[in-house]
Amino acid sequence: MSSTETQPIAPRAITPVSMTRYDADFQGFSDALGASFARFGFAVVADHGLDEARIAAALDDAKAFFALPEEVKRQYHQPGTGGARGLTPFGVEAAKGAATVDLKEFWHVGRELPQDHPYRQFMRDNVWPNETPGFKAHVYGMYEDLDALGRKILRAIARYLGLDDGYFDDKVEMGNSVLRLLHYPPVPADAPGVRAGAHEDINVITLLLGAEEAGLQLKEKDGSWLDIAPPPGALVINIGDMLQRLTNHVLPSTTHRVVNPAPERRGFARYSTPFFLHFNPDFPIETLASAVTPDNPDRYAGKTITAEAYLTERLREIRLL
Repeated sequence: MSSTETQPIAPRAITPVSMTRYDADFQGFSDALGASFARFGFAVVADHGLDEARIAAALDDAKAFFALPEEVKRQYHQPGTGGARGLTPFGVEAAKGAATVDLKEFWHVGRELPQDHPYRQFMRDNVWPNETPGFKAHVYGMYEDLDALGRKILRAIARYLGLDDGYFDDKVEMGNSVLRLLHYPPVPADAPGVRAGAHEDINVITLLLGAEEAGLQLKEKDGSWLDIAPPPGALVINIGDMLQRLTNHVLPSTTHRVVNPAPERRGFARYSTPFFLHFNPDFPIETLASAVTPDNPDRYAGKTITAEAYLTERLREIRLL
């Protein structure tokens, strides 16, 4: 490189990738998605094709539930279960190592399993609120839609990594995945914490709807914070710690947070619906051989761990167990 040439400047904004390219140009879609993940640990997917009417109905149901009196909502809290199903009340979860709890409450829905399925030892039964008719149909329908879309995204990630397109199919088909209905209430001016402290996600990938309301930020490699501002109706997807570990950090799990709103927006609640896609509970997370190079030696040599054991370890760290 001559003295007059300069290194290209890394982008400081996430360029949305349209899901319409998935069938029209799968290689191009995979390359663009993978490049965004490699750069930011995050991607924005436009034209996701999810059922907008079902999303709207599920969100209305969530808002109706969170508006119920506290003593009614508390009936659906199951202490000591890691928040796996039902309600986790306001002020319970905290980011790893945080001094204050997050300013949020949430509801968890997981996979419905047949009575005789061996994974029932790892996954609890769902609970459903009696006060909001339609909640189960709308919310579990949304769960299934996001689960299917997540598997499609993983096929693109597999292509980007040089794996068989179907590499992840049988590793997540009965994964311990969770849909979280999140409610961030209005924030008092003297609130001691933030809506969600800086953290990384535990799982494989997270698919997030509802990030249009300002507050979501990711941490850049230089320590600065970058606002994630997707166009209306777009989906934000990020890499979780399990996939970071599997890929030997080729795909990074990036620290992110949800900061409190500007003063003029503090009187408004924030709702979002992240879907945390997980591996099957007994899947052994072991570094991909293709992700180990002389410049990127195996960070986890001899440290294989099952997805269930890893999840349990991390839930303790964030005070849910």
